[in-house]
Amino acid sequence: MGIFDKIKHAIFGEAQAAPATQAAAPKTAEPAQTPASQSAAPPAAPTKAAAAPVAVDIVPLLDAAVKKSGQKLDWRRSIVDLMKAVGMDASLTERKELAAELGYAGDTHDTATMNMFLHKALMKKLSENGGKVPADLLD
Repeated sequence: MGIFDKIKHAIFGEAQAAPATQAAAPKTAEPAQTPASQSAAPPAAPTKAAAAPVAVDIVPLLDAAVKKSGQKLDWRRSIVDLMKAVGMDASLTERKELAAELGYAGDTHDTATMNMFLHKALMKKLSENGGKVPADLLD
């Protein structure tokens, strides 16, 4: 599992598990229905609802992670703080690996530039993978 996948799982993990559990409930209840109740509700409806993608709002999740950490972290501007908020190692080695995953072509010794790229690229990639990211973080 790559660094991006670890970050995504740390942010989305629990938020994506809940809809899957809720979607499975109607399917298990269906066989117990009587023939009369089966005609009242078409069985295809729960399947269609379960297939719809659910956007995960990252703001409350990351705000809660910061609060839980007990540290003063600015995940909205700092890749290091974001990684710390979700309990990850924010070392230069980890950030260089993330930079490689996200296609950073610059000098990895210029950490300020790399970190700014990482934050923007991470927000974009989270958005592309089901995250609801505020527009000001996608600029």
